[in-house]
Amino acid sequence: MTQEERRICLIKELLKEQPRYSGMRVPHHEDEQRRMLRSLMNVRPPHPAGDGFIRVQDEYLREETARKGVTDYQDLTPVREGIYLWRGDITTLRCDAIVNAANSGMTGCYVPCHACIDNCIHTYAGIQLRNACAELIREQGHEEETGGAKITPAYNLPCRYVIHTVGPIVMTVPTQQEEAQLASCYRSCMECAEQNGVRSIAFCCISTGEFHFPNDMAARIAVRTVREYREQTGSGMEVIFNVFKETDYRIYEELLGRD
Repeated sequence: MTQEERRICLIKELLKEQPRYSGMRVPHHEDEQRRMLRSLMNVRPPHPAGDGFIRVQDEYLREETARKGVTDYQDLTPVREGIYLWRGDITTLRCDAIVNAANSGMTGCYVPCHACIDNCIHTYAGIQLRNACAELIREQGHEEETGGAKITPAYNLPCRYVIHTVGPIVMTVPTQQEEAQLASCYRSCMECAEQNGVRSIAFCCISTGEFHFPNDMAARIAVRTVREYREQTGSGMEVIFNVFKETDYRIYEELLGRD
C-alpha cells in the first residue's frame, strides 16, 4: 500500500468506529487527509483495535517519521559530559527514552491536532500508547499524581520508551510547592529510567507552555535537579534537554554553559 492508501484506509476504519462521524467523507487533498486522520486518532478513546488496523497504522506512522527525519542523539555533540542540548521534534529523536509532559489522566491530549507535546507523542506513537496508559491508570486505580512518573513502550516512535510525568499547573507565580513538584518530575523520571535500564533520556520542557510554568525558572529547576541527581547517585545516564523554541534554547545554552 502507498502512504495515501494507508491514510485513507485508517480514516475509513476510524470513521466506522464512531457512528456520529458516519456522514463524514474522506477529503481529497493530502493535507486535509493528514489533519483528519490525526484528529480521529486524537479523539479515539482507549480500546483495542484489530490486527489489520494496527499493521496498517504502524506502517503508516513509521514511514511518516522516516519522512520527517530521525536524529540519533549519539550524533549530537554534548555540551558537557553526558549532557546534550537539542532543538527539534522529540518524536523524531532516537534514544532510550523520551519524557512526555502528560496530564493527570495520562491517556494523552484529546483536542484534535493540538500542538502540545502530549498530543504529538500520542499521535506518532499510535493508538497503542493511549491503551497502555489507560491500563496503567486502571491498575493503580487513580489518576497520576503531580511529580510522579510512569514508563511505557514507545511503539512507533524511534525511541524505546516513553516516560510520562505530570507537572504542576501554574496559575500565577509558582509556589514553593509547585517548584518542588517540578523538581520531583525530573527526579522521578530519572529514577524510573534507571529502574528500567535506560541509558539515555530526553527531557522536554515540563510544565511550560500549556501549564504556564515560567520558562526560565523551569529550566533552572530542570538543570539543577538533573545535576544533583547525577552527582548524588553517580548515574552515568546521558541526558538530552530537548527544546522546540529558540527562546528555550538560549535559556538552556546559558544555564549549561555556567560552571
